[in-house]
Amino acid sequence: VQLQASGGGLVQAGGSLRLSCLASGRTLRTYAVGWFRQAPGKEREFVARVTWTGSNTYYADSVKGRFTISTDNAKSTVYLQMNSLKPEDTAVYYCATPADRYRTPGMLEDEYAFWGQGTQVTVSS
Repeated sequence: VQLQASGGGLVQAGGSLRLSCLASGRTLRTYAVGWFRQAPGKEREFVARVTWTGSNTYYADSVKGRFTISTDNAKSTVYLQMNSLKPEDTAVYYCATPADRYRTPGMLEDEYAFWGQGTQVTVSS
């Protein structure tokens, strides 16, 4: 399976971006997808996760209320809508999916087997 993240860019604080994660080689139907991010000099951290039905979502406290994760199974695409962006949201954003169907992963990187290449998000103050 290959995941391709896109949609990053440069935005002013308070602005919005929508990231996309397109899967090829497998349909995302029945697989959960997570978003992670890594800022310069920091470890990669969990951002959000959605299950295959799209009904079960989970967010890091730092983005709760500002970011929304959603699925379009017909397009094998998961979106991360990011609103009210802050300079501290600046990072490379990655999408990832576990190896097993119907698995509901949490916040740990080890729970995810396949990763996209990342897309840069830069929020200026």
